[in-house]
Amino acid sequence: MRRTLDLRTGKPVWLGYRTTKIPEHPLERDIRTDVLVVGAGISGAMTADLLTQAGHDVVVIDRRGARRGSTPATTALVQYEIDMPLLELSASIGSEKALRAWRRARLAVLNLKSRIEELGIDCHMVPRETLYLAGNVLTGTALREEAQARAAAGLSARYLTAGQLADAYGIKREGAIASRDNLALDPVRLTAGLLERSIARGARLHAPEEAVDFVQSADGVRVSMKSGHRIEAGHVVLATGYELADIVKDTRHRIISTWAIATGRQRKSALVPGEPLIWEASDPYLYLRTTHDGRIICGGEDAGFEDEEKRDALLAEKTARISRKLAKLLPAIDPEPQYAWAGSFGNTTTGLPLIGPVPHRPRIFALMGYGGNGITFSRIAAELISTALAGRIDADADIFAF
Repeated sequence: MRRTLDLRTGKPVWLGYRTTKIPEHPLERDIRTDVLVVGAGISGAMTADLLTQAGHDVVVIDRRGARRGSTPATTALVQYEIDMPLLELSASIGSEKALRAWRRARLAVLNLKSRIEELGIDCHMVPRETLYLAGNVLTGTALREEAQARAAAGLSARYLTAGQLADAYGIKREGAIASRDNLALDPVRLTAGLLERSIARGARLHAPEEAVDFVQSADGVRVSMKSGHRIEAGHVVLATGYELADIVKDTRHRIISTWAIATGRQRKSALVPGEPLIWEASDPYLYLRTTHDGRIICGGEDAGFEDEEKRDALLAEKTARISRKLAKLLPAIDPEPQYAWAGSFGNTTTGLPLIGPVPHRPRIFALMGYGGNGITFSRIAAELISTALAGRIDADADIFAF
């Protein structure tokens, strides 16, 4: 069994664009497969893509259907910068692991970009610079030291003074860290493209289908469906996002509520030069980006998740607050929301995801706690699992293990 959540409310901007319909249908009988992927969102799609490329027979199931969970709620700022600054993460888990985590996140973004180009997926992907603005968590000397630590680690990072930031981008803050080679994209179109390619290689997508029980044996996992059917799998990948299976327990994981808006199309002259991804060194922080058609997506105001009803009741208040913050940061734009939504996501004490075999169940892999880097960490998860099922050991698996 797993906890089920209403993962979002309102209307995410991605649902305002047309996307490909993915063929899916319920199970008609019991089946067998090499790998069962539970979840047909961005994480499940990335995993299915790499596993089918490696020659595995893959079945994907989802209790709602493809792309209907938390994937449309993401704002899709695809960046390697982890929620926890490098210096802070080094103090938490040690500098060696922290450096590997940051470098692996950077590699994941580059790998994802290459994969999207290789497959020819039209998801409005564009390279973007990122601006990490001074805020109530890091400012002045501390922000400069963070930039220096990143640069010393071989990561793209340069410190901008208040004057340099204002001259280059028209933003008034005490300073910022600028980095390169991040991405903006449409997560719903990306998920559709990855699932399409996986199905073309033989993957089967069954929905609506809900897994309710997992029984592991020496040579596989028997998965019982709510529909009464069973799937016999060599391995299972739980890509259920923030709807946690009961068999996965980790005290480092918690659920967070977040809110976001998308404005109408802006005048090009009103946008920040280069249209960078922008986020703050603040708590709570604001983050924003532009879409392919000139809208501004802006989110934040994160808070601990209590229940869906309380989260959704705050939508109007949070929408207004985000809109006011956006107007203050970028006074030349029209901050009026045309889309507004609330969602839930997972986080951990380090800001790093939990990826790997479930303790005492080596044939069942779980992906948990993606924080603000969900798409980047989904790519890392797909790489780790693909390597593990090939019988090899990923050099960074220990950073993310349960």
